[in-house]
Amino acid sequence: MQTELKAFISSYANINQEQLDAIASKFRQRTINKNELLLQQGSVCRDLIFVQDGCLRLYYLADHVEISVWFAFKHSSAIEMHSFISGKPSDYFLQAIEESTVWYLPKNELIKLYAEYPVMQEMMRNFWEDVILNLLERFTALQRESAEQRYLDLLKKPAFMQKIPQKYLASFIGVTPTSLSRIRKNIR
Repeated sequence: MQTELKAFISSYANINQEQLDAIASKFRQRTINKNELLLQQGSVCRDLIFVQDGCLRLYYLADHVEISVWFAFKHSSAIEMHSFISGKPSDYFLQAIEESTVWYLPKNELIKLYAEYPVMQEMMRNFWEDVILNLLERFTALQRESAEQRYLDLLKKPAFMQKIPQKYLASFIGVTPTSLSRIRKNIR
């Protein structure tokens, strides 16, 4: 059951099997119900999460409107990076948008792994670099591309189109649901 988790960890560093087994054994499994929150605004993000199955959404509230900023699909990670690293309360919510199974590693366990397996530091450095590059790519798209282009880019990502409700997609590309309907109509 940890095969995908181990593949995820190994994608960021060259870790021998014995170390990989020991590292993966520190992760805990949990099933999350649809709409259940894993993180609430005002709480500190204390876990690195790997999505085994399902889909999670990171969002914040702006004038009582939910703004989706990130989705974590099957075999990917979910984390509120600022809160996790700084230990400060989060401005975000992390929610399961469908029933999901996750593996999570508490930050205190990660710190112990750094000492016990120095290769974990390399793994996490590579992981953070990947997260930052993805965030920069997303930020650049929001600044440079039109909403229509951002939607066209999502059409190339079947997981987004199959799993994400339209109201979440709209906020993700920076438009209202009504505007997304117009964009979709114009593309057809």
